Amino acid sequence: MPPRLILNADDFGLTHGINRAIGELHSAGVLSSATLMANGAAFDDAVEVARAHPTLGVGCHIVLTDGIPLAPLKHIPGLLGPDGKTLRPSLTDFIQALLRGKIKPAEIELEALFQIHKLQRAGIKITHLDTHKHTHLFPVVTRCLLALAESNRIPAIRNPFEPCWSLGLNQGNFTRRIAIKLIGCLRPRFEVSLQLHQGRIVTTDGTVAISATGELNCTTLDEILRTLPSTGTYELCCHPGYNDAELDRVTTRLRVHREVERNALLSIIPKHLICSNAPALIHYGNLAAL
Repeated sequence: MPPRLILNADDFGLTHGINRAIGELHSAGVLSSATLMANGAAFDDAVEVARAHPTLGVGCHIVLTDGIPLAPLKHIPGLLGPDGKTLRPSLTDFIQALLRGKIKPAEIELEALFQIHKLQRAGIKITHLDTHKHTHLFPVVTRCLLALAESNRIPAIRNPFEPCWSLGLNQGNFTRRIAIKLIGCLRPRFEVSLQLHQGRIVTTDGTVAISATGELNCTTLDEILRTLPSTGTYELCCHPGYNDAELDRVTTRLRVHREVERNALLSIIPKHLICSNAPALIHYGNLAAL
């Protein structure tokens, strides 16, 4: 059996340009999945794009840092930044607060639930959950999301850990690679989660291109696909889009590179899909059915 690959674009709903790129890439057959930000400024437009592309798998991109919360502020004080109105402004700030016990699991569950319900009210059949900046690397977040996935009949969750074969390509900057390798010590705790262990919620064998975020271009994408194992199921995480005036108004470190990724997907993916033992492109809803 050939490998299965989920080509997933994060940040669906962040801008109209990102939404347009996701729709175009799916129509071109080089993107199978996207994760929608409930608090994205272009949320309504993303819902329309999803409706126009019913074969696109759509997950919920849970945002716990660097964004506007949907839950009542008085119920999520630990998640809030210094202004008391927006989520903690950086991943580092979120991690420090989490490790110090300042963020209660109930706050994570409530905010995530509000985001899930917003997608469901919009008519989105959620294929899976993942998190902005991979915050569910940490067991307390994982536990909250797995419980919510099960109670809301969401069949899958992203495996936020990059497999060894992908990390061995030494893509991305050195500091990021080291951080990803160090945090890999949490992977066993993710894998023994009750819902995953019993098959009540499904996941992949890992997510590739995390270390290459910000440097995913034609060369790195081609290298990943040439190194893809002959069996197994993996997600390739990407951030395609258009670098336009709307993106300039958004807090993100990925700007020009969103167009680089879009062009890389259009250029490289078709070449690999015609090779022998080409990966089967699926989304998380297909994975759950399998």
